[in-house]
Amino acid sequence: MTHSPSERTPGGRLAIDRRVREGLRAALVPVVACALALTGLTAWTSAGAAGTPPQIAAGNGRVLLPDGRGGRDTAAFFDITNIGGADDQLTEVTSSGVEKTLLSRRLSSGLGPDVVRSAAPVRVPAGGTVTMSPLDLSVTTRTKETRWEAGDMVPFVLHFRYSAPVEVMAVVVRPGS
Repeated sequence: MTHSPSERTPGGRLAIDRRVREGLRAALVPVVACALALTGLTAWTSAGAAGTPPQIAAGNGRVLLPDGRGGRDTAAFFDITNIGGADDQLTEVTSSGVEKTLLSRRLSSGLGPDVVRSAAPVRVPAGGTVTMSPLDLSVTTRTKETRWEAGDMVPFVLHFRYSAPVEVMAVVVRPGS
């Protein structure tokens, strides 16, 4: 079968059909790629391989009784556990029961007394626990004018980069106990 001259010209029916087929073929490639990617991501997430967001729990709060010489500076400590599948960061600690708080780290110079410095946000690894202690990481606090006694409870709020704030109570303890 022969085609008329108008069908063989660039603006004829054969040229239009070829352009439509090529356009559909070009559009089909990204659509198939997106469908394959979506199927793969769905399978990965359904299998649990995509992880879960951080899930933070805190407890074992202790705050040291300030020394009896009239000082109001002391330190608080917590155990922070992340049972989620992604890391998080402790960025700040606040409390209505104290005048001032500062996330801090004790550094040993090896030449004299240790130095306490402001700490950068603290990584709380997925599936891990951060245990604060007087020898490393703590929350430096300045008490209000009211006097604490051993056994008093002080409220704190731990703030994280990705998780909601966590409220935790700290019991006032004597240093060394």
